[in-house]
Amino acid sequence: MERHALRALATAVTCALTLSACSAAGIGSAGTVTLKLVAADYGDKQSNSSKHYWDEVTAAFTAANPDIKVDARVVNWNDIDGQVKEMIRSGAVPDVLQTGGYADKVADNLLYKASDVLSIGTQADFLDSFAKAGQVEGVQYGIPFVSSARAFFYNKAVFRRAGISQPPATWDELRGDALLIKAKAPGTIPYALPLGPEEAQAETMIWELGNDGGFTDQSGRYALDSAQNIETFTWLKNNLVDPGLTFADPARTDRKTAFADFAAGRIAMLNGHPSLIQLSKDGGIDYGIVPIPGRAGPLKSTLGVADWMMAFKQGGHRKEIKRFLDFVYSSENTVKFDETYNLMPVTHDALLSMTTSGRHRDLEPFLALLPQATFYPLGDTRWDAISAEIKKSTGLATQNPESVLHDLQNRADAVRAR
Repeated sequence: MERHALRALATAVTCALTLSACSAAGIGSAGTVTLKLVAADYGDKQSNSSKHYWDEVTAAFTAANPDIKVDARVVNWNDIDGQVKEMIRSGAVPDVLQTGGYADKVADNLLYKASDVLSIGTQADFLDSFAKAGQVEGVQYGIPFVSSARAFFYNKAVFRRAGISQPPATWDELRGDALLIKAKAPGTIPYALPLGPEEAQAETMIWELGNDGGFTDQSGRYALDSAQNIETFTWLKNNLVDPGLTFADPARTDRKTAFADFAAGRIAMLNGHPSLIQLSKDGGIDYGIVPIPGRAGPLKSTLGVADWMMAFKQGGHRKEIKRFLDFVYSSENTVKFDETYNLMPVTHDALLSMTTSGRHRDLEPFLALLPQATFYPLGDTRWDAISAEIKKSTGLATQNPESVLHDLQNRADAVRAR
């Protein structure tokens, strides 16, 4: 992500130093209201910065609503969390924020409920699994903005070389295919298993879902060392890691490395998200995408990931925010953003548009799984701290499953007790 503009940084500093001036900036001349929007940048260079999208959307909104202006500031992912924390600390919070998480703001009583700032039609359009993922104690505060999901990628050329006619649907089939690849396609890593600190929580949860496990039990309590999860990592150790069918040290293997190696033809199978499609095309890989294998069959519910929109109460601009968000969540605007950044929809209207347009055939396996997506415990305000613990050490569970998962559970319990 590219560095945020100097003007954005200067504005943040000015707001921190002169809070009263910034607070007054919400009311413009002739009774107009100015909403402050802070949004993450999904582009990787100036030419595709999200600023272009938000400039167009806010200009169109103000043209249709002359009494409301929107001051949009786009900040790169490396800086947005720090800048938002400083805004909150100084009292110069935005009216609307689009970023990666919301629960900590709910804990500090900073946000409007989604029902306060969305029309009934807009709120009803969200996919049920995403709306639920935006809830804290049964009340929705997080408003899903964009999403991603996981599916199973395989290298068709390597499969042909190994004499494999179809992709695996179960763990045992995956193991059998991996053994054939090791024997008949030497030099190729059969399955990636990236459990390094970059995104270990994703690979972990995918495998645990395949054995009716996961990070929490039905009551919402963390169950990192459940019998199912210990069984999952014991299977991985005995059937993939110890026989040498993965990277030599999964605990030090990051997703970025696995994706790059798949796109270079060095890996036969891995779990991936939609960005791997373009990487594979750029690498000239003849790839296939299917649902992720589970212990007894393909996963019916895959891992879902979402970024969020949220509305702050401090400025008191609930009615204006509602008009703005209803405009932002029109099918035309949401589909445009999803298509620009190769992301997945969060609303029924956008999902229907993308599945029927004929322009997204590569995404069809993801789109089919999206309504049944399963999420991290995002509504838990301590999830970030517990996720950090999982990233640090869950990869070691492929060496000693029971001990490592028991230790993780103890650390999760300690975090929740703080």
